[in-house]
Amino acid sequence: MKTFLITIIAFFIFSASQAQDSEYRTDIPVHDPVVIKQGDTFYLFCTGFGVAVWSSPDLKQWKREAPVFAEAPTWANDINPEFKNHIWAPDIAFHNDQYYLYYSVSAFAKNTSAIGLAVNKTLDPTSPDFKWEDKGIVIQSVPGRDLWNAIDPNLVFDEAGTPWLNYGSFWNGMKLVKLADDLKTVQNGPEDWYTISRRERSFELDDRNPGDGAVEAPFIFKKDGWYYLFVSFDYCCRGVNSTYKMVVGRSKDVKGPYLDRFGKSMFEGGGTLVLEGNADWHGVGHNSAYTFDKQDYLIFHGYDAHDNGRSKLLIREMKWDSEGWPIVKLEE
Repeated sequence: MKTFLITIIAFFIFSASQAQDSEYRTDIPVHDPVVIKQGDTFYLFCTGFGVAVWSSPDLKQWKREAPVFAEAPTWANDINPEFKNHIWAPDIAFHNDQYYLYYSVSAFAKNTSAIGLAVNKTLDPTSPDFKWEDKGIVIQSVPGRDLWNAIDPNLVFDEAGTPWLNYGSFWNGMKLVKLADDLKTVQNGPEDWYTISRRERSFELDDRNPGDGAVEAPFIFKKDGWYYLFVSFDYCCRGVNSTYKMVVGRSKDVKGPYLDRFGKSMFEGGGTLVLEGNADWHGVGHNSAYTFDKQDYLIFHGYDAHDNGRSKLLIREMKWDSEGWPIVKLEE
C-alpha cells in the first residue's frame, strides 16, 4: 500500500532530479503505470513528483518528459498540509476530444485523500495546444467519516456510455461510483455507489487505520462482453520485501458482482491469480490493461531482485485461455 515514508518510495522510483532526459532508456523506474497512445507515440504516466511522464515509439524505448505539474495543485495542501507534490497512481483516458488525467493526493497511512482531475487537448509537449488544466477535486475521503480511501482511480465506460470511476486502497475495499457526463461530478443516488472488491480484516474496522485488508489498485478492462476487474493483493513499496500480486474477476455488468474462476465473489475476497513475484521480481502489481494494435497488454511494476528491489516498468502480452481468463507470463 502506498502508505509508507515518502523517502522510501522516492528512493525506489526516482532519482533526486525529475529533469527531462534527452536519451531513450529500456529500464525505467516506475510505480503505478498507465499508458495511452496518441498518433505513433505512447505516453506513460505514473507516481512521481508532479506526476511522472515518459514517452515511447514502441513500448520499449522510453524518454522522460516534463511532469504534469511543475508545482503542486493549489488545492492539494488543503487535503494534506505536508503534501510536497508527490502524486500517486494516475489514470489517463481520451474522451470528447481531450485527455482526462485522474491523480491521487494523499497522506501516508491515512485515508486523508482525494482524487483530482486535469485535462489537456494533446499529450504532445511540442504542440501549441499542449497545456494541462487542473479541474480540482473529483472525490475526497476523510478520516472519521469514510471507510474507503480516495486513491488509485480508474475510469471506465459501461455499454450505455455511462462513465464510472473505480478506486480504492485497503480500508473497506474498492469502490465504483457513477460520474456525470463531465467526467468529474460524482453522482450520489442509491444506485450510484458500489463496493466491487474487498478482503477480510483481522480486527475491528477502524476508520483511521488501513488495517490488513490488503487490496488496492483496481482497473477494469473490457473484453468480449466481459468487464475484467484487476486488483493488487498484499504489499507494495517494500523493495526486496514486497509481496504484491495481481488477481482478477469478471462480470457482465460493470457494477458487478465480479466473480473469479471458481465463482467466488471479489466482494468476499475472491480473485483468480494473474501474476505474482518470483526469484527475479520480489513482487509485481498495480497494473493497467490495454489493447494496442490488436494486441492485449498488461502493464505494471515489479521490484527487481537483481537491483536492490528497485521498482521498474514491466509490460507483458496478455493472452486468453479457452474459458476467457487472462494468461500472462512474467518471464519473457
